[in-house]
Amino acid sequence: MRIEGKLTRWNDDRGFGFITPLHGGQEIFVHISAFPKDGVRPSIGEKLSFEIETDVSGKKQAKYVFCPERPAVKSPSPAPSRRPVSYQRKERPGFFARAIPLLVVVGLGVYGYNEYNRRAAPSPQNFAMPEAQASSQRYTCDGRTHCSQMTSCAEATYFLRNCPGVKMDGNNDGVPCEQQWCASGFAK
Repeated sequence: MRIEGKLTRWNDDRGFGFITPLHGGQEIFVHISAFPKDGVRPSIGEKLSFEIETDVSGKKQAKYVFCPERPAVKSPSPAPSRRPVSYQRKERPGFFARAIPLLVVVGLGVYGYNEYNRRAAPSPQNFAMPEAQASSQRYTCDGRTHCSQMTSCAEATYFLRNCPGVKMDGNNDGVPCEQQWCASGFAK
């Protein structure tokens, strides 16, 4: 229920005052936050219309104050954006403007994948092992079974693959004489 009254006391430094109802009664506390946000400071003797609410401590105070004698002030329009142009909202690009870069990236990925597979796959000429044929002509199974009896990694590999009963691959990984002849991946 709205009540009519006059602002009888006001402390502008502290932002509060008291309203005396027109129909009599005790003064009602009013805070600056209850007034309209029109930029006009309250003045003593000003007619007001307000609602009364009770605060947490049980005291009455004016809320939703309306000042009928003040000219109607249009609410201020929002200030223009002060953000830099780079932050302002821009139109989103169309479907094709987004799809073309995506297609380029996918195309490059497919090309790179195919090139990697082409280079990583062994060529058919690597499968014809002329060295194996040449080594089979150079070496023969002559009863040697230990690494100390070999003269190269290639000889030990030939004996391990082709001769029975050899004792050259202690850890059974397919690489013979790792301690003497085939210690590195580049040994021949």
